[in-house]
Amino acid sequence: MEASRPASADVSHYLGVFRRHWWIALLATGAGLGAGAALTRTLPKVYESSTSVLVQAVDQDTNAQGGRTKGTVNLDTEAQLVGSGAVAAKAAELLRTSRSPVDLAKDVAVEVPANTTVLVITFQAGKPLDAQSGSHAFAEAYLRNRQETAQSILDQQIKTLTNKVKQLTTTLTGINTRLSRAAKGSSDESNLQSLRNNSQNQLNSLTGKLNELTTTTVGAGSIISDARLPDTPTSPNTMINVAACGMVGLLLGLALAFLRERVDRRLRSAADVRDRGRMTVLAALDDRTTPHFDDVLQPYGAGGRIFNRLRNEILASLRPGDQIIVVAGASRGSAATLVAANLAAALARTGSDVVLIGAHLPDSVVDAAPLARMLGVSAMPGLSDLLAGRVSLARALQRTPRIPSLRVITTGGAATAAGLMQSQRLKDTLEALRRQGGYVVIEAPSTSSSADAQSLASLADAAILAVELRRSRRPALLDAAEQLQRVGTPLLGAVVLPRLSGLSAADINPPAVTLTPPASTGRVSDAADGPVAGSKPGDPVHDDDLTQPMRFPTGTVSASGTVSAAETASPDADGRKAEAAKETPGTAVRQRATDGSTEITAIIDLSGAVKAGKPDAAKDGDRK
Repeated sequence: MEASRPASADVSHYLGVFRRHWWIALLATGAGLGAGAALTRTLPKVYESSTSVLVQAVDQDTNAQGGRTKGTVNLDTEAQLVGSGAVAAKAAELLRTSRSPVDLAKDVAVEVPANTTVLVITFQAGKPLDAQSGSHAFAEAYLRNRQETAQSILDQQIKTLTNKVKQLTTTLTGINTRLSRAAKGSSDESNLQSLRNNSQNQLNSLTGKLNELTTTTVGAGSIISDARLPDTPTSPNTMINVAACGMVGLLLGLALAFLRERVDRRLRSAADVRDRGRMTVLAALDDRTTPHFDDVLQPYGAGGRIFNRLRNEILASLRPGDQIIVVAGASRGSAATLVAANLAAALARTGSDVVLIGAHLPDSVVDAAPLARMLGVSAMPGLSDLLAGRVSLARALQRTPRIPSLRVITTGGAATAAGLMQSQRLKDTLEALRRQGGYVVIEAPSTSSSADAQSLASLADAAILAVELRRSRRPALLDAAEQLQRVGTPLLGAVVLPRLSGLSAADINPPAVTLTPPASTGRVSDAADGPVAGSKPGDPVHDDDLTQPMRFPTGTVSASGTVSAAETASPDADGRKAEAAKETPGTAVRQRATDGSTEITAIIDLSGAVKAGKPDAAKDGDRK
């Protein structure tokens, strides 16, 4: 089972997303703040005013058993009565407004403070004065309605008692009349006296109650805190609206940032290569440790130590007998060149014999210069010349002056070697290098530009991908891994580099060999030295006139260089050379092709050093 990622990795991932897309969150937050301010200005202002009413109990008040409020008065019921139609109608009369009672009731709110018999009546309006008047009107209307209701009940009780008193009085008068007519000592007299006493007692009781109700004063309640004129509106609240909209904008910005991160297919960090590309990261370089195109990294520098560790990991991953390592780029660019050159240098510093092959065929000679410039060798002849059969393997191999154990086969100067990566000659070359022992590092083109990387990987024992951040994309990286896996080559992992900036004109050193394509007249001239001395338009051009000496380590001299020095010492060297060519029998002068072909072949003299004072031998070797 795959181990779960630590929480710190997730936090760093989220922080990285925010760091890369902070401007989206900032813009969204600013938009939210602006929207909050605009919303505050457009919303209508609302003012509130409150009136506190102390509710007094009356005889008819009853509280529900187990109710929320304690005491005789049920304040929850009273709070509902404040917004009733009867109270709203009385409030409309007090306000003298044309609004209907139903609309007015929608603007009133009642609050019951805990452990009190107080109602806080709040009214909302678009103007401060209207809010004050509305709150006072509803409080006054509620008290009037409560008092009228209590008084009406009291009046009804008085009326009922009065009627009963009248009935008892009439009954008692009748009993007295009959009693005056009854015989003394008879049973009728005894019954009537008993009936008169009962009626008299009832009348006295009702008369007492009637007197009590008649003297009762109804007190429904009173206003203990009248409404005040509000100074500021309660809605819209500028701080709340701006803060809420800003928070919504921030959340939306973060969502957009993560959505952009999800949609963006570019790889921006080593973690993206590991997580999104599902690939092992062998080494990750930053701007401080990234190699340059002028030289390989020093072994004891920060970047050199990274490649030393990369070398150790690769050697530990190789199986016995594995020698050939291919380095391909996940995107177009020079990332594979930098990784392959520095990896080969790190392997060679261990004393092993290493051959670096530049298989990224260029479109021009200038494109081949970075690999030659980094290692101090000539750009030609190279792999394209070797595969085309123009030079042998021994002549294509060049030993670097600073790292003796490292030999290089540059890409060469021909741009017409397309398709040669699948040739039998390449397989024979790699087999010959394998028999020589040591390691072979192949700088392959990107997997997204051609199928040559896959062809080279099929001939290698292991593969490494060079990933250039902010240029390589996730689909290209997954496709590169799939291409290498389909040919059965073990993919060791990826080397991550930051985005490489283009070379400036000041950083570009001239290549060791500079060629110029043929002109329309068929005349070939050297781009660096100008036309051949003594030549005329239409004259044939000798191969040795187009040949420049190859750079050798200190202490050696090329044969062509010796000849050039001898000829330079004589002012008439060019003239004698031309005469000698005419007088020598059987000497054929090979003319350059004038068919307008863009293929250019550079002939480089790789013969051994000659002794001083024997220029003729050197010339014979050149003629051969």
